[in-house]
Amino acid sequence: MKYLKISLLTFAVASALAGCGGGNSTAADTTTSTTSTVKSVEFSSMPAPTAAVDMAKSYSSSIAKVTYTDGTTKDFPLSYNKLFGVKDKVGGNANAAGQLYNYKMEPINDPLGKPVIAETPDANSLLKVGSNLFLISHLEYDWLLSDGSDAYKVANWYSRMPMSMLLTGITQGTDGKLSVKSQKPLDFSGVDGLWIPCFGSQTPWNTHLGSEEDYDLQFNPLNTSGYAATTAGLKALNEVYFKSEKTANPYNHGIIPEVTVKEDGSSSIVKHYAMGRGTWEMSKVMPDGKTAYMGDDGTHGFMLMFVADKAGDLSAGTIYAAKWTQTSADAGGKANLTWVKLGSGTDAEIKALADAATFATLFDAVAPTEGACPTGYTRVRAGSTADECLMVKTGQEKAAAFLESRRFAAIKGATTEFTKMEGIAVNDKDKRLYVAISAIRDSMTDDAKEPVNDIKLAKVSAGATYSADMKGGQKDTSGAAINSDYVATNMYVEAALLGKDITADALGNTADPNTVANTDNIFFSEKMRTLFIGEDSGMHVNNFVWAYNVDTKKLSRVLSAVAGAENTGLQVVEDMNGHAYVMSNSQHHGDWSTGKNAEVDKALATIDKFDANIGYIGGLPAIK
Repeated sequence: MKYLKISLLTFAVASALAGCGGGNSTAADTTTSTTSTVKSVEFSSMPAPTAAVDMAKSYSSSIAKVTYTDGTTKDFPLSYNKLFGVKDKVGGNANAAGQLYNYKMEPINDPLGKPVIAETPDANSLLKVGSNLFLISHLEYDWLLSDGSDAYKVANWYSRMPMSMLLTGITQGTDGKLSVKSQKPLDFSGVDGLWIPCFGSQTPWNTHLGSEEDYDLQFNPLNTSGYAATTAGLKALNEVYFKSEKTANPYNHGIIPEVTVKEDGSSSIVKHYAMGRGTWEMSKVMPDGKTAYMGDDGTHGFMLMFVADKAGDLSAGTIYAAKWTQTSADAGGKANLTWVKLGSGTDAEIKALADAATFATLFDAVAPTEGACPTGYTRVRAGSTADECLMVKTGQEKAAAFLESRRFAAIKGATTEFTKMEGIAVNDKDKRLYVAISAIRDSMTDDAKEPVNDIKLAKVSAGATYSADMKGGQKDTSGAAINSDYVATNMYVEAALLGKDITADALGNTADPNTVANTDNIFFSEKMRTLFIGEDSGMHVNNFVWAYNVDTKKLSRVLSAVAGAENTGLQVVEDMNGHAYVMSNSQHHGDWSTGKNAEVDKALATIDKFDANIGYIGGLPAIK
């Protein structure tokens, strides 16, 4: 993920969607069998677009073939529909949906005096709360200023913006069609603000679990590869979000937030410090309601597992980091996983530690000399390409474990060599975890100069979606029992889910357009036995959403997004009042270089880079 991007895919009854805006809207007979339930769903693979008119829009021409247990089948043409865009004022919201705010919920303006509107909708949670429907959507980052300038390259401006989430009340028609009823931005001032919220998920108890992808975690003044970014991020929080009236603390970010919505539309937000700190793409709670896995984006990342003390309560628990023991380097590689215990804690105690901590209170740090560290220090490469010599100060082990989780994991012997770890999904029937690795490169390749060289794979820039088998009865590396039946024990790649790099084709694709490139958001539908995969790729002109049937091993392209845009926000709702929805958004429209292909250039010339879609694919009946 460059930074996240996408659109909201929702499968609803196609007849309800005929005539809606945003792409193809093909009416279909969605009458379902009255005597039988759904046995299987198969998706046809739509062709990749080659004409400018198609490359410039988000659309679906896939057909879902539904087979019922009584032997009957029906075909359901799918279509894409836009619910709203980031420039739109909907549901009584006085400002554009993508507007960003300071801690007093005052709109933020850019240096030209115009509203700062994020072009990057991400995670979606469509939740039924009592008799009402609500959609929570992330706004990940700000890409463009109002004059079209790249917000990250403008002098005397901020390389980061404080971000936000939207709470949209949704009306569902009797035909399944969704529309906006109300909308308001969520206020994160009570939890120190929100920083780069990427993907998210829904808990088994019907709340939204967000993320903070804090790229600015390298808070070691000796580590010049990260400290400048940290300084810039804190400057934006201090001056833009807190208006120089409060001081931001880096240890209040990189934390998983949970949003609870009540039937009347009121909401509450907590940050789960007990789940550890990282560049979190997302967190996914397993069906046991207590085990969660986090995707740590970036280079030299780690894989974290959290086990709550009580099911349905993420405020207290134990964190573990994975150790990769490679068994094969072929086809994305294979490895066994073991788990290093980092520590146990509660939100309240870790928050108190965060409020008092600085990097200097947690670690003694020195720079390596010719690749070596003094006695007593551990050489680590965690979260950046620079090596550090670290020693945890006496009595600071718990604070280091939860506030500098990646560094502490490296010190304790866990693997910090994962790159671009993105979405997490779970297949409960097969007890299988899916982990998106957007690119196999850098720290995942064989490099004897690394402090530890656990992962030794061939470079695949297009990445892969890994599988991991989960089991109970496991012990951590110290021999203590892990209190979970959902412990990942290995990692491997199914053949269809390994990306394929190519020499640039006529359109400019540098990954095979018939395979997944740069997997990002993923979501598994239990009843459809299908893993949905959204791309965040600079290797495909148009990014796609794919449907992969884990039984038949068929991979089908089901959505093409606007050229240069990223697909994120995937969520499958199999039966919401008799209709099924699969959410997904598109962000940073038109983010592609010109001059590679005339037809692509023609498409780019028609794309509104200031807009981004929140919408849905319709056409599939409820899956029961």
